[in-house]
Amino acid sequence: MRNKRSNYSRWGFNHSKSQFPKNRRKPARAAISESDLIRSIEYSKQTQYNQKSLENDSYSQSSTFENLQINFQLKSNIQAKGYKSMTQIQDQAIPHMLAGKDLIGIANTGTGKTAAFLIPLIDKISKDRNQKVLIVAPTRELAEQINNEFRAFVYHMGIYSALIIGGKSMYYQTRDLQRNPNFVIGTPGRIKDMIERNALKLSEFNNVVLDETDRMVDIGFIKEIKLFISLLPKNRQSLFFSATIPGKVEEILRDFVQNAVTIKVKKQDISVNIHQDYIKVPEKHKKVDRLHNLLIQEKFSKVIVFGNTKWSVQKLSDELLKRGFKVDAIHGDKRQSQRHSILERFKKNQINILLATDVAARGLDICDVSHVINYELPETYNDYIHRIGRTGRADKSGVALTFVN
Repeated sequence: MRNKRSNYSRWGFNHSKSQFPKNRRKPARAAISESDLIRSIEYSKQTQYNQKSLENDSYSQSSTFENLQINFQLKSNIQAKGYKSMTQIQDQAIPHMLAGKDLIGIANTGTGKTAAFLIPLIDKISKDRNQKVLIVAPTRELAEQINNEFRAFVYHMGIYSALIIGGKSMYYQTRDLQRNPNFVIGTPGRIKDMIERNALKLSEFNNVVLDETDRMVDIGFIKEIKLFISLLPKNRQSLFFSATIPGKVEEILRDFVQNAVTIKVKKQDISVNIHQDYIKVPEKHKKVDRLHNLLIQEKFSKVIVFGNTKWSVQKLSDELLKRGFKVDAIHGDKRQSQRHSILERFKKNQINILLATDVAARGLDICDVSHVINYELPETYNDYIHRIGRTGRADKSGVALTFVN
């Protein structure tokens, strides 16, 4: 079965190019120069204080989870996770979704949007077990993260999911679908595989979430998304989340939602909780030594280091391991089970340095990442935003450093 992600190994997917149609091309992406990125970082350092003051004054929360009129067990599970105050997108979006409205949520990662759409959909299923929900995410890691949060929310509720992602057994995923779960959470390539095998019928799903849609379009899944929309029933609740709405994403929106409520919580591209800076390393052969000297500092407690290729990330990981650091790497040459295991070890602080290609730059929600280091310059400004967004989450502070020549 063909996997449409194969031409995007630079995002961490490990398949051959030959599976792609000859006319398939990677979407054009706006490159960023080193000098442009340095100017952006300098600007952020100058304006960070003013931005933080403005953000703190700009929004006042009006609701708490305790006040929601939702299933009692669901509310208990939310409390068990330690959720009390709502984020802005949760506060503004959940009431509309509980009312059954279509919704467009424009928000960056780390704003709490996963809980924003899971809570009303779980409540809806608790009231009508005939309802079914399809959640489409751009990467395996994000789909797994959504599924993990889902499982915590549905504890003792008898509501189940099937996780449909590449890199894991097609047989077991098909078996999970045969059990008729109320939630199917997956990535576009594997969802399409299941449709072609007649293991998944989208006509049965009357609730659909497209999460991080701009990311899915960016890595080449627009045809798959349009196919999914064409197979869905007309009468459905459609929830759409994206950090940006470029032209190709607007094409999807026109066919996906009807009379949608739009919630915008994206005030700026970069959290004011992230202190940005750059480190000049003119001599390339001294680069790894400079990284070493940073990582031995006590304040570098939990660090993600980004590189651009599978080869360079693995080579750097091997070198740091030789130097005695607790480190591992995730990239497209690692099996999904390996990537999952490495991420779990990082979350549990069994390793404190994670090296990654851009497969990890978006969607991952890992607590208490103290630093993000761009060991290699990202290709685009959006890549930069997505990378450094792994720190400074949930109102905590973080530091993003970029190596430059």
